[in-house]
Amino acid sequence: MEDTFQRLYEQYHQDLFQFLFYMVRSREQAEDLVQEVYIRVLKSYNKFEGRSSEKTWLISIARHVAIDWFRKQKTLKQRIFDKFDWDQQQVVDHTQPLPEEFAIQNEQIKKIYQSLNTCSLDQRTVIILRYIQDLSISETAEVLGWTVSKVKTTQHRAIKQLKKDMENTLNEEGIAIEKKRVE
Repeated sequence: MEDTFQRLYEQYHQDLFQFLFYMVRSREQAEDLVQEVYIRVLKSYNKFEGRSSEKTWLISIARHVAIDWFRKQKTLKQRIFDKFDWDQQQVVDHTQPLPEEFAIQNEQIKKIYQSLNTCSLDQRTVIILRYIQDLSISETAEVLGWTVSKVKTTQHRAIKQLKKDMENTLNEEGIAIEKKRVE
């Protein structure tokens, strides 16, 4: 079992970390959640039947760990309340810049990543699994416990949402550039 666990860790640790990092947007929290995934793997590996690949099984566990973490977080109303600076009467962004953001040179990739926040949790999960983790539609369906049709529909809606947000961002930037020219 120790050799198997070591192999799983070495082979999939980066994929699990990356998936959780994109879900929770915190390096430290993602590291903690990866540890929780491996605790669950240790407890349940003997139940793994091999009907799916190890990767899809592990990402499925990671997804459940992330969902559990989100459930434990404050309510949405409280999070919004916390983001408002009542003295200055403005929204305060408490998020830390992501390590990957420093390495990303392509401005469009940054915008797409930022646009992920406008997607629902299900949409974001599908985009991460399909385009960052490179899972097929059927593997994504397996990880999520969904039908292939639901994955396709959610992916379509996510892409539509990302496109809409990207267009809005580009329009806002265009207006800002026009205003500077006029001034």
